[in-house]
Amino acid sequence: MSDVILESDSLTQADVVRVARDGATVSLGDDGRLAMDASAAVVDAYAASETPVYGVSTGFGALAATFIPATRREELQLSLIRSHAAGMGPRVEEEVVRAMMLLRARSLAMGYSGARPEIVDAYLGMLDAGITPVVHEYGSLGASGDLAPLAHIALALIGEGTVTVSGTDKPAGDALREANVEPVVLRAKEGLALINGTDGILGMLILALHDLEVILATADVIAAMTVESLLGTDQAFRAELVALRPQPGQQVAAANMTLVLAGSEIVGSHRHDDVRVQDAYSLRCTPQVHGAARDTWTYVSQIAENELRSAIDNPMVLPDGTVASCGNFHGAPVALGCDFLAIAVAEVGSIAERRLDRMLDPARSHGLPAFLTEDPGVSSGYMIAHYTAVSMAAENRRLAAPASVDSMPTSAMQEDHVSMGWGAARKLRTVVDNVARILAVELLAACQALELRDPLTPGPVTTGVLGLVRQHIDHLGSDRTLAPELEVATKLVRSGAIRDAAQNVAGPLS
Repeated sequence: MSDVILESDSLTQADVVRVARDGATVSLGDDGRLAMDASAAVVDAYAASETPVYGVSTGFGALAATFIPATRREELQLSLIRSHAAGMGPRVEEEVVRAMMLLRARSLAMGYSGARPEIVDAYLGMLDAGITPVVHEYGSLGASGDLAPLAHIALALIGEGTVTVSGTDKPAGDALREANVEPVVLRAKEGLALINGTDGILGMLILALHDLEVILATADVIAAMTVESLLGTDQAFRAELVALRPQPGQQVAAANMTLVLAGSEIVGSHRHDDVRVQDAYSLRCTPQVHGAARDTWTYVSQIAENELRSAIDNPMVLPDGTVASCGNFHGAPVALGCDFLAIAVAEVGSIAERRLDRMLDPARSHGLPAFLTEDPGVSSGYMIAHYTAVSMAAENRRLAAPASVDSMPTSAMQEDHVSMGWGAARKLRTVVDNVARILAVELLAACQALELRDPLTPGPVTTGVLGLVRQHIDHLGSDRTLAPELEVATKLVRSGAIRDAAQNVAGPLS
């Protein structure tokens, strides 16, 4: 029994992550098989006629008015895949390619593309065998589908091009033969159906959403640790205050931070007779910023859910037997979601960097030593780790500029507005990675700062997180090389270990 059964519209975001990252097995269900058989029969009928149908008996893009005789229509599909496999640049990550393969199979299995079940069976066979086509960074504009990336995948399906198996590059034909996967001989419209999807954009968005669900909760935990270490107050996070502005994400972030700070001797030590009236924005307004990012995550996650229910191709084979052109291949919905999420996540990194800077500055840290070193001057402490965080926060500001507004026309002006969604998704992945690293620097600084507040003790939740970190990374005394420790801290952030350590004490975080 396969881990995932692909029916006409049954795939979940969690399924995509399991297949892309964890090697979950997939098979085509009976409903999907029947739907594909029915639509393939419609295409076969049109292919046998002299009626011009886009992608079946005509050329593509600006060549749509060119009629192709029946004797050359299989050649038409093969030529399409070969010509469109024109990507360049670095390789795309294997998890992204696997997500693309699964999502293209998902759309075909809905039965609106005219492809045979054998096409999906071959893709799923490649996934299960760990055969990953080599796909390059550049080549998709996010309209007419992720053309070049999907064409490189389809090239492997027909036994051409290069694939990776267990870290080794092989000719696709050899890898398919070793895995007992039969190369596909394309029939009418099938080549077009293999590349006319936004599966790369969607796959990258789903992976980012999965990572951010962990990272956003972790950001609340780390921010609360910084508030605690800076002798900040938890009063701004009180439920009755947050309720005055009923933004759901803000309420979640404030509740999480309140849980983390509960029972802290450090927070309690300055609750009365503190000459400061209120904390700086980077502390006091963290729930507002984190909450806005959470609300963006919720909105964009719904876009991904809608896309997982969508048939993406052109033309579409309708239940009444007609074949009609449409624009469902245009990536605008997903592209705009990627851009919006990149903006929101960049802000999470931006405010984290401001909190970090405050911890390192003795003029604003309320008694902490410069750069959190006990030997300032000889030792630089976390000075340059902060520089690294600043460099990534600055890059995120550049990457937050939307890609989706930068359409450029192609295909002799037939495709005169494109989504640029592939670029939006690629930069979203970078923003997510950068924010995880920025939070890792803040985490180590907050742990150091809390220990420097001795003999005051942090709260139970913070103590639990601090204990986990110290299992992997020691307190920073004299200077030492920080790069390996920052990498370990990043893994703790991304894996959910920091969030889980907090939940082990506080109970579930939202």
